[in-house]
Order: sequence, then C-alpha cells, then structure tokens
Amino acid sequence: DLFDESKPIKVTGTISKVEWQNPHIWFYVDVKGADGTVTNWAFSGGAPGQLMRRGITKEALKVGQEVIVEGFRAKDASNNGFGQKVTYPDGRNVFTANAPNQQ
Repeated sequence: DLFDESKPIKVTGTISKVEWQNPHIWFYVDVKGADGTVTNWAFSGGAPGQLMRRGITKEALKVGQEVIVEGFRAKDASNNGFGQKVTYPDGRNVFTANAPNQQ
C-alpha cells in the first residue's frame, strides 16, 4: 500500500493535469503556499471504470479548476497522495473515492 491512512491531508489548489487511465486516475494540483511558492501535488483517485460507474467522468476534473482535495499522504512523504474527496470551493462534491486499501 502506497498511502498512509494515519496521515490525512487537505490542500486547496488548481488542477494542472489529469491522467484518466488504468489502473488508477492521477490528477495534479498546484498548491500556492503562504509565501507564494507553488507546490505540485499528485493524487491517485481510483480506477476510471469504478468512477464512471458512479457517474464521474473525466470532465469532472477540469484543468484550471480550483479544488479542495482531502485524502492521505504517500508513505514516502513525497508530494503524492490518495485523493479521497474532491470538492469545489463552493462545497459541491466533485467525487469521493473508496479508501486506498479498498481498491
């Protein structure tokens, strides 16, 4: 298991890239720090087929869209994580994925 469920993470940023492919989608979020520096985070978000069966399509994650991502950090402490819940700043849910160990 790549992700550490004891290390929750919550970031707000702008989607910079989406890779909608098997076995898991990846989406990348540019997060601006208080000092103005930008850190790119990579989030795994579940299998495309699993998401599509729940009505979530690639169009749900638009490059340039601001999102709030909640999930778990990678065990290697890199800027990677599992994006379990993604919402827009107005609170609308983009998607919620199963926990990483349930995939």
